[in-house]
Amino acid sequence: MKHGFSQRRKQLRKLLASHVGDWECISKKIAAPLTARAEELSLKQWIALANHIAPRDEKIADRASAERFPVVNENDRQIGTSSRLEVHENNFRHRAVHILIFNHSGEILLQMRSPWKDRHPLLWDSSAAGHVEANEDYDEAAARELMEELGVSARLERLGKLPASEKTGQEFIMVYRGEHDGLFSFPCEEISAVEFFPTEIVERWVQNKPEDFAPGFMECWKLFQAGNT
Repeated sequence: MKHGFSQRRKQLRKLLASHVGDWECISKKIAAPLTARAEELSLKQWIALANHIAPRDEKIADRASAERFPVVNENDRQIGTSSRLEVHENNFRHRAVHILIFNHSGEILLQMRSPWKDRHPLLWDSSAAGHVEANEDYDEAAARELMEELGVSARLERLGKLPASEKTGQEFIMVYRGEHDGLFSFPCEEISAVEFFPTEIVERWVQNKPEDFAPGFMECWKLFQAGNT
């Protein structure tokens, strides 16, 4: 940012040439004009740009490379396993869980994804979500993700299952519902914030600004709403 704002009349592709080798590619990834100047980028775009330039935390990268996910066919039958990177780069069908947590007032807990997430950074998402790992079923993954992401346990009921598609990132998603009032503790490298919202607020928000939400959550929200109409 210091370099970017050092000469405001100059374009970032020139000012950041020593930091960004392929500005045309990076500008597309952060949805910035090819001729952008520093003041034209939003805070989210600056964060995304910094994440492309700076190496990710080594512990996070090591953990991600060690994870292995079941690869499944169109019927959700396992046909092999692959690393997180291989699954995402090749758009292999795989499994995930999304958990919608409600408090006793009926408000839904949403999380804002961390800026370091490799997909959909800084978008609002389900209360907790994650991949089903190798040698793990959906229910086991849901309990684990709830504890890992929010630091709590709760009785979870299945709301339904979403088919793998482009909208879900080629994930078969089992959607769960549970109740908890907090307190929650979450890893800052995964989650930026968590907050309860009235469901009617979320419904208007989804309709008016769908770009604020991760695509997977949008599909889970539709399933939830279908079961409550």
